[in-house]
Amino acid sequence: MNQMLARARAEGYAVCYCESWNLESLQAVVAAAQEIDAPIIAGFNGGFLGHTSRARPECVAYYGAIAAALQRSPVPLAFILNETDDEEQIEAGLEAGFNAVMVEGDSLGAEQYEQLVKRVVRMAHSRNVSVEGQVGRLPHGSEGSNGSGELTDPDRAKAFVERTGVDALGVSVGNVHILTSGKAAIDFSILSRIREAVDIPLVIHGGTGFPAEAAAHAISLGVAKFNFGTTLKQVYLAALRKKLDGYAEPMNPHPFLGMGGEQDMLLAAREAVKRRVIQLIQTYGFARKAVDRV
Repeated sequence: MNQMLARARAEGYAVCYCESWNLESLQAVVAAAQEIDAPIIAGFNGGFLGHTSRARPECVAYYGAIAAALQRSPVPLAFILNETDDEEQIEAGLEAGFNAVMVEGDSLGAEQYEQLVKRVVRMAHSRNVSVEGQVGRLPHGSEGSNGSGELTDPDRAKAFVERTGVDALGVSVGNVHILTSGKAAIDFSILSRIREAVDIPLVIHGGTGFPAEAAAHAISLGVAKFNFGTTLKQVYLAALRKKLDGYAEPMNPHPFLGMGGEQDMLLAAREAVKRRVIQLIQTYGFARKAVDRV
């Protein structure tokens, strides 16, 4: 991921992290990147895999094992364990094959979070794994586009980067997590001040709600990575719903689930996600950037 983001900064584009949650969505992300010869960051959300709503946490090794197949990708591909503060899960993920990790800090105090990030950086860098941290907190979409988040303080960001040695920094500049409709109001003056204070790639989480027409401006201010998840699940669910409308018992279920033909809802959902990822790649300027890759 470090090489990927360094090239993006040098050439004035951004790379998308398109989050997956199952095999079909991951296949869609990779297929989209390959179809238009683009680098891509794929991966899974560690916080979701270990969410308290689950009866038991998912085994992260199952998800990390996919890394072996991803190594065959003809385009540059980073594989990130995103948004996790579970140190045990992070270590298991790195052992399983993830080559990037984003350490989440929303539920931790500032000092506790910084110490966690330092430990993860030591652990990850010894394996040549990239680490993303964060300063500030994004509001949740249910709170509205200007909810109770905490904007990134440029001076805190500078000190955090210097003390932890992270490779990329997630920032809060008006972007919103899980904004299911509408667009966030971005504070570009804050983003500009962060850019002046911090000389590593900046990351925008909550890409679904980020105004696409402002992407070029954000990129000019140091943003090299945009994260997307909500929009991908929205198109996935819409495709499933449409195909499921055609099924009723006692019809044969197999053509609708797992055979890969015209009626297969999983194939339809995968294709819907692939089309959306292609749109994102084209919007954020890195189609065909796999050529002469670093």
